[in-house]
Amino acid sequence: MVAYSFKAMFGPQVSGLIKRHTVRADRKRHARPGEPVQLYQGMRTRNCVKLVDPDPICVRVRPIAIVTTWLLEEFIASIVIDGRSLHRDEIEAFAAADGFGIEHIGDCRMKQIGRIGSARWNMGAFWNAEHGQGLFEGKLIEWEPA
Repeated sequence: MVAYSFKAMFGPQVSGLIKRHTVRADRKRHARPGEPVQLYQGMRTRNCVKLVDPDPICVRVRPIAIVTTWLLEEFIASIVIDGRSLHRDEIEAFAAADGFGIEHIGDCRMKQIGRIGSARWNMGAFWNAEHGQGLFEGKLIEWEPA
């Protein structure tokens, strides 16, 4: 079984099963389709909270590449999932599903980012702050309720 930890801004979306995937850097072992995943907020802290019980089941793991740059207003230059480039509208939908939709993100991160934009803008600003600009390659892990 594999566990993933989420920032507080994503906790309500994960526990409400609004956010049903995560983008993670490559590591020794990610969840595999068919196995349960444990989803936490604040893992390895005294404030650790399990977000979903029973554990959801991993349904798919795909390679993902995200390119960000400060040269674009929306920050995200491209997203490629399993070798397929997402169109502009698909990037917006993906960013919203990843927890960056204005209706879901609330004031939690926007106070730190500085302004509210599209889901793509929110994701791009967050991504640049957390990972810097350039190419990110990792895995898109998707799950469904048990």
